[in-house]
Amino acid sequence: MSLRSPTIAKLNRLVLGFASMLTVLVAPVQASAQSASASLIRDTEIEAILREDTDPIFRAAGLNPADVTLHMVGSSDLNAFVSSGQNLFLHTGLIVETTSPNQLIGVIAHETGHLAGGHIARSGGATRAAMAPLILGLGLGLLAAIAGAPDAAAGLIYSSTYFAQISVLGYSREQESAADQAAVTYLERSGQSARGLVEFFDNFRFQEVLSEARQYPFFRSHPLSSDRIEALRLRAQEQAHWNQTDSAAAIARHAILKAKLEGFLNPPSQTLTDYPETDRSFPARYARAIAYYRATETTRAITAIDALIAEQPNNPFLWELKGQVLFETGRAAEAVVAHRRSVELRPDSPLLLVNLGQAMLATDDAAQIDPAIAYINRAANLEHDNPLAWRLLAEAYDRKGEPGMARLAAAEQNFALGQQQQARVFAMRAREILPRGTPQWRRATDIVLVSNPSPEDLRSVAETPASLHP
Repeated sequence: MSLRSPTIAKLNRLVLGFASMLTVLVAPVQASAQSASASLIRDTEIEAILREDTDPIFRAAGLNPADVTLHMVGSSDLNAFVSSGQNLFLHTGLIVETTSPNQLIGVIAHETGHLAGGHIARSGGATRAAMAPLILGLGLGLLAAIAGAPDAAAGLIYSSTYFAQISVLGYSREQESAADQAAVTYLERSGQSARGLVEFFDNFRFQEVLSEARQYPFFRSHPLSSDRIEALRLRAQEQAHWNQTDSAAAIARHAILKAKLEGFLNPPSQTLTDYPETDRSFPARYARAIAYYRATETTRAITAIDALIAEQPNNPFLWELKGQVLFETGRAAEAVVAHRRSVELRPDSPLLLVNLGQAMLATDDAAQIDPAIAYINRAANLEHDNPLAWRLLAEAYDRKGEPGMARLAAAEQNFALGQQQQARVFAMRAREILPRGTPQWRRATDIVLVSNPSPEDLRSVAETPASLHP
């Protein structure tokens, strides 16, 4: 597990490096709540918790949860927004600010109201133009391949300009009220109270009187008013589930969600202050273990993680964290053991599979190459636009002496990153080496044809016997 992201400058260098040399290694930089840039971050455990919160709301809104993509924005800003293409973005600052699962779910229900209500589509050409660069990038692949981040936890970073554009894309008061009312409906249909949404807005009622420059981004784009809060409260109190409370399991998940985010995004000193040694709860000890790791107190971190594993031996995310600590301190063989256990416990999680494959390759044991390829291929099949998986496959096939497959993997990686020119170049090279007519050769041809092929490329494809065309 990792919530680490490179700076914008480093990511730019990384992406450019991929275009010419796939083996460039760039060390990531810890993301923090004070970071000036925002990034999209990944974590299997947190995504699973968020899915438990969001999917009932999506279904209540008549949406297929599988069609809605969740994105976590690593930023201390209190914000959430949706975009066309059924994308929902949650800033980590907003997640941490919520004091209960019901508050977070209430905000998600409100944003789902915007999504299901088509408010983005009705916001005019300026909104669509401002969103276009971000959506294009997302559509081409979210994950940036970063060496040293074993679960591909860092997302593709966009310039702060894009996020600034998004923060000023506001809704009308009519749309806000409609989203509030829709949220109440979705929460009631899913057997939950709208009390959390009312509480969340009540907590920030003071934002109404602040100047726009001093307001949180969420309340700049979602104008708040006392009248609106009271209208929401009246409707919510009329519902049968108004007095419904969060389950103990939901409260426990929310505590872990916040502890893990704070452990990775805040400076270790702040985490150790917020979660003192006197707090012996599981989330607090989890947060402290992460803080020790981030403070490079490796022995202390491993000891703390082992104590947690002793209590929850079948928790794949504890094994994942142990594997990450071991991997990033140069103990690849030990990391393989921990990551293999995480995969045994959660075999269909792409990020966990990538962790294991990367650790196996890092052992420099030739016997580990084929198993590593198998694990990483499983990850790529589950999450085809994961550039880190493709970069690792390119490296593995190259070490195995299969240049055609290495170049095809490089083409897939560049295609996922939106680097069409380089994707086409690598795909053409793969076509020259791979046996004609094989599925891999046909896939390389597909990439050429959808990556703005040059006239020469098209002539080369046209010279292939028709029976071999995809």
